[in-house]
Formats: sequence, C-alpha cells, structure tokens
Amino acid sequence: MSKNPLALKVAAPYARALFDFVKETGTLFEVTSDIQNIQGLLFKSRELFKCLQNPVISAQAKQEILIKVVGKKMNQETLQFLTTLIKRNRINLLPTIIFSYLELVYKTANSRAFQIISAKDLSNGQRTRLIKKIKSIAKQSRIMIQFSTDESLIGGFLIKNQGKIVDYSVKNKLNLLAKQLDTVLEI
Repeated sequence: MSKNPLALKVAAPYARALFDFVKETGTLFEVTSDIQNIQGLLFKSRELFKCLQNPVISAQAKQEILIKVVGKKMNQETLQFLTTLIKRNRINLLPTIIFSYLELVYKTANSRAFQIISAKDLSNGQRTRLIKKIKSIAKQSRIMIQFSTDESLIGGFLIKNQGKIVDYSVKNKLNLLAKQLDTVLEI
C-alpha cells in the first residue's frame, strides 16, 4: 500500500465504488475472495505487479496478461473492475485500492484492518507472533493485516491502523536520538 496521501485519496473512491457495487449486486463474498487472492498474488509475484505498473506496456497487453493469469478463476465483476483500472491507468494503485476496499469490508464485518511495514520481509513465525499480539491488544479476534516492506526503515517495523501509526523502526529511533543530541549540543 502506498504511503502517499494523494494515492490514498485517489484510491478511496475506487474502493468505495467497488464495495457499493458488490453490496448492491450481492457478490460481496465472491469479489472479496477474489480481491484477497489478487492481494496474495501481487505479494508473491512482484514481477506481475511491475508488469502492470509499467507505462511502456499497453493497456491492451496488461488486460491480456491479467486475463491469462487470473481470468478463469475470477468472478466477472472483479475482472471488470480490474479492466476498468487498467483502462483508466489506475492499476498502479491496485495495492492501495485493495487495502481500502478490504478496510471497508472489515469495517462492516466489525473487524479491524492493520498495515505492518517492515524493513525486511518478516518470517512466518514473526508474522504469527505479531498477529497474536495485535489481536490481544486490539481485543478482537477478526483482523486483517497487510504486510509490506520499506528498506528506508533500516530495521524494525511500523503498525498503521485508522490513521494511527506505531513506529518501532530503527530510523525513528535514530531521528529521536539526533533530536536529543541537537538539543544537548545547543546547551
């Protein structure tokens, strides 16, 4: 998911439109399942996401690639939505749209959505421990967590939920230390 506020602003209406459409047509469960599968596919296959983001590749070629990769396994409404994103040149916002959409779904299902950004990919054991800890702190058994990486954090991780950020990164600790040293040196 993008950290860019502009990307979040652009992605939110697409997520809301998809959510409203699937609620109206009664395909919420099927489309949500497709969206979660796409999220997993994009996480596992960074090459596919880079291909979809590449401005050199035509919209027609992106659409053909998408249909070949997921077309037969996917609900028609989901495929139509992805095609619309490609035609409007918004496919690069797909991870942000997915997160916003799933946040809406979980909000209606009385669950909470979290994003964990780490400096490096977390192991399955680390993910499991983090999920258990977040569930106990949030006092909810149903949560959605999206994992992503950002090497600029140097080490550690960030936890985001509904606009709140808990920062356990080395970068943040170094910034705090630098601020303390600046104040000490000025004395």
